[in-house]
Amino acid sequence: MHSPFDKLREKPKPMPAYEPGSVTGSIALPASGWAAIMRGLLGRCARCGEARLFMRFLKPIPHCPHCGQDWTHQQADDFPAYVSIFVTGHLMAPLIIALTRSSSLSAAALLAIVLPLAMVLMIGLLQPAKGAIIALQWWFGMHGFRKERPELIPEADES
Repeated sequence: MHSPFDKLREKPKPMPAYEPGSVTGSIALPASGWAAIMRGLLGRCARCGEARLFMRFLKPIPHCPHCGQDWTHQQADDFPAYVSIFVTGHLMAPLIIALTRSSSLSAAALLAIVLPLAMVLMIGLLQPAKGAIIALQWWFGMHGFRKERPELIPEADES
């Protein structure tokens, strides 16, 4: 007898190998680490660029439905938060300096501008930072990811 939970008990399909000429050879691996990071920043699968990387705000999907990449190896931990705080601080510092020098805002008005903006920036940068870090881990083959690079296809001799 089958239950609705049978599909949950099934083991995920193994990641298809990238072999030129195979069915999975059509997967467009990123040309460089920067391309993989850009896919991660946009919240897309770093391997194929087709599927979404996150199923919730900061929860990555376990396996890519398009290319089968296993994302359970990722270990971003607290690094996305550090990146988010670092970028927010560097974006907010010039703004705070400009607001305090050029305007005669009270401390309460300054806080009313700066604190919400800083919080929105930090929270808004968390998911792109985590996506980029996961993509970087995948690109360098860290934490159990298989290091994959696009194969250079030799050009046919036209002589």
